[in-house]
Amino acid sequence: MPFSDYKTALVTGASAGMGEAIVERLCKEGIVVHALARRGDELERLAARTGCIPHVVDVADVNALTEVCRNLPIDILVNNAGVSHPGSILNAEEHYIDTQVDVNLRAVLHLCRLLVPGMMERDCGHVINITSIAAIYNFGGNSIYHATKAGVHALSRQLRVDCYGKRVRITEICPGRVATDIFGNVSGDKEGARRQFIDGFELPEAKDIADTVAFALAAPVAVNIGHIEITPTLQVPGGLSTMRPGDATR
Repeated sequence: MPFSDYKTALVTGASAGMGEAIVERLCKEGIVVHALARRGDELERLAARTGCIPHVVDVADVNALTEVCRNLPIDILVNNAGVSHPGSILNAEEHYIDTQVDVNLRAVLHLCRLLVPGMMERDCGHVINITSIAAIYNFGGNSIYHATKAGVHALSRQLRVDCYGKRVRITEICPGRVATDIFGNVSGDKEGARRQFIDGFELPEAKDIADTVAFALAAPVAVNIGHIEITPTLQVPGGLSTMRPGDATR
């Protein structure tokens, strides 16, 4: 379905990183983009640069989401907003669970509930869920993040079933490490996080994710690109660990 078949988009987590790049790319394609994020100053600058329509909204606020989506025919929904806190569920704080469930999973469910029925009625639409390789593979720490992203992975597959018979396409994009400020946003130490996770590595950039979104959107109407993993060439997800009884206490 070429871009010319789509007129409007809604992108969450739009004020920085991958969300910002996706908004920029869609605006260049002539799409009217509703950009949602909590940081108003960044959104206003993005709107001035791209012409997008800014909405200062916390996606965890269901009432605010409902108001934004009211009578809003959206052809492209990009669920990009996400938050992460490091650590195992064994030592997680209560608000780590609530925040990640609210932003990473509950908001996606509500936006699909609010917007996908209209796509079905119009027989035209595309939902793009930005998850993570953490939705598919398990590695140390970030237990809650893994669980919420795995939930969106399952939802992405289920949406294909729910939308069966209509020209509503579902794409899940699973990035590995990308050169954005997300690591600094998690730790609060942007410079330290950049040195640890970005400097010296060959990594995809936010623009690469935006180009991938555009690739999925521009596919012919008969083509649904369901699942894409994007990792650095020099990154391998997954792994296998085995220990003898007692090794962990030595």
